[in-house]
Amino acid sequence: MNRSPISRRALVLRSLATPLLGLPLGAFAQHAWPSRAVRLLTGTPAGDSTDASARQIAQRLSIALGQSVFVENKPGAHGFIVSETVKNAPKDGYTLLMSSGGQMAINPSLYRKMPYDPVKDFVPVIQINNGFLYLAVNNEVPVKTVTEFIAYAKERAGKLNYGSGGSGTTQHLTMELLKKRAGLSISHVPYRGSPLVLQDLMGGSIDCAFDAGASILPQARQGKVRLIGVTSPTRLPSSPEVPTFIEQGLSGFESRVWSGLFAPTGTPPNVVQRLNRAVNDMLRDPSFIDFIHRSGGEPAGGSSEALASFLSAEIAKWAPVVRESGAQVD
Repeated sequence: MNRSPISRRALVLRSLATPLLGLPLGAFAQHAWPSRAVRLLTGTPAGDSTDASARQIAQRLSIALGQSVFVENKPGAHGFIVSETVKNAPKDGYTLLMSSGGQMAINPSLYRKMPYDPVKDFVPVIQINNGFLYLAVNNEVPVKTVTEFIAYAKERAGKLNYGSGGSGTTQHLTMELLKKRAGLSISHVPYRGSPLVLQDLMGGSIDCAFDAGASILPQARQGKVRLIGVTSPTRLPSSPEVPTFIEQGLSGFESRVWSGLFAPTGTPPNVVQRLNRAVNDMLRDPSFIDFIHRSGGEPAGGSSEALASFLSAEIAKWAPVVRESGAQVD
C-alpha cells in the first residue's frame, strides 16, 4: 500500500527530530545565541571613561553578533550594585559585565564583606584595555622628574599632600605604592571623584595627584598642571614625551587602570568563546585602537584564561598595598 503524502512527511519530520531527542533544552539556546538583545552593564555613570568604552564595544558587538547590544549604567556602592545584578542574572549570555580593575581586583581587599566574589561568581571573557596613571604636580611645585619629586618630598616630609578620587581607588593606592617604594611621607586628601581632584590640583590646594590620561592629559597640554611620569612599562603613543617611572629609576613600578568583560559563572562556554573572538577582532581594528590610545591606554585582548590569570595577579598585588595603607572601608 502506498503511503499518503501526509504520512511520508510525518515520517521525515520524525526521522529529523530523532537525533535531538534527549538533548537538554539548554543546548538549543546555546546554538541559537544570540536570538535577542544583549545587556552590557557597567557600574559607572554615563559619560565616564569606562562607560565610553562600553558604548564603543556595544556598538561593534551589535554588528558582529547580529543582535542589539545595549549599555545599562548601574553606578554606586563601589560596584556592588552592578556586580550583584550580573552575578544573579540568568546564565544565558544575555547579561554581561564591563568591569574595572578596582571593582574586581581591589574591592576584595578593601571590603570585609562583599555581595560578590570576583573569581567564583564570574567567568572572564576578555581584557579590553590597560590604562595607566600619570603623576601630575601643580605648577608651584618646582620639579620636572620623578627623581626630583622624590627628593623634594623627602625634604618636606609630612608637609606635602596628594588628592585622589576616594579611599581605595587605584589613584590612592598607586601613590601609597610610590610612598612605600621611595620612603615618602605625603598626606592623602580623598575627594568624591577625579574632577574635584583636578580642580584643586590646578588651583594649588593640593600638591600632586595620580590620574588617568583621559582626565589629566588635556589639562597638562594647556599648561594647567605638569606631568612628571607615567606608570606604564613603556612610553605611551598618546604622550611619548612623558617618561615612565621605570626609566626614571623605579624598576617594576607599574599601575594599571584596566577594564574587562565578564559573564555570570555558568554561562555556556560557546557563548564566552564567541564573545572573546568578537572582541579580539575589534581590538585589532585601527579605529578602535585609536579610540583607546586617545583615552591614554593600550588595547589588551587575549584569551579568557589570560584574563583569569591577570585578575589573580592583580588581586595578589594590591592586597598588601591596601593593608599597609589602612584603606579598609568597612
